[in-house]
Amino acid sequence: MTYSTESHAKIGIIGGSGLYQMEALQDVQEISIETPFGSPSAPLIVGQLSGAPVAFLARHGRGHHLMPSEIPFRANIYALKKIGVEYLISASAVGSLKEEVKPRDLVISHQFIDRTKHRVSTFFGEGIVAHIGFGHPVCAQLSQVLAEAIEGLDLPDITLHKGGTYLCMEGPAFSTQAESKLYRSWGATVIGMTNIPEAKLAREAEIAYGSLNLVTDYDCWHPDHDHVTVEMILDNLYHNAENAQKVIQETVRRLHENPPVSEAHSALKYAIVTRPEFIPDATREKLGLLLDKYLVQG
Repeated sequence: MTYSTESHAKIGIIGGSGLYQMEALQDVQEISIETPFGSPSAPLIVGQLSGAPVAFLARHGRGHHLMPSEIPFRANIYALKKIGVEYLISASAVGSLKEEVKPRDLVISHQFIDRTKHRVSTFFGEGIVAHIGFGHPVCAQLSQVLAEAIEGLDLPDITLHKGGTYLCMEGPAFSTQAESKLYRSWGATVIGMTNIPEAKLAREAEIAYGSLNLVTDYDCWHPDHDHVTVEMILDNLYHNAENAQKVIQETVRRLHENPPVSEAHSALKYAIVTRPEFIPDATREKLGLLLDKYLVQG
């Protein structure tokens, strides 16, 4: 059922491969939201998790029908912002670029390398320029809550890697072996296809962003890569999804009890460089959700 009533949730979850819904969600509502950037990947699923109102979004849409390059990233982040999301947990399947980061391990990335090619990575333009700071692309406070939640759960046979670099490639094909070895030489930890421009847009929307990476396999650089079967990867994917549900539930509980102050919540304060009188009315209206707290409306 689709509800048109306004709903509010400070905590958002975007789930990727193998994580299409949150089974522990209660009092579930499905909310269809239109944005100036089109429709999100799927209707938002809003409900109660660990006593807190949360919003869940299936990144690839229902049934996983959207390729990474087809994901409506701007619509997704705008829709979450519209219902009040201030903290966004991004869960995504990744390949490992380091021997010590094993399949089924969890990585909380703190840096990104952007190798995407065909994606719009900003809300701005059309008469307004803004330059956000992105030197530290994830929220340190949210990442710490994620880490503490994982450590508190004491998941069996799971190693947590706090920190690491997520290399975001365009896809949908995986890397060549030469590319994979190049990315290893750059010091990247994991490789995926979705966290960029998601993290950039979340920063522009002043949403604290945390990147929870679920390792399914070693990328093609690994000498044992040819011995990895699709069945093994899918088994790891579903095992990771079970762990991710537990981690997200515990993280939500901690965030709800003690929401941290994040620098991301004021990311636009000094980022907008266009003088207000030069911003076209249509653009000001389109981006009012982001701009109204900083621009005096005439």
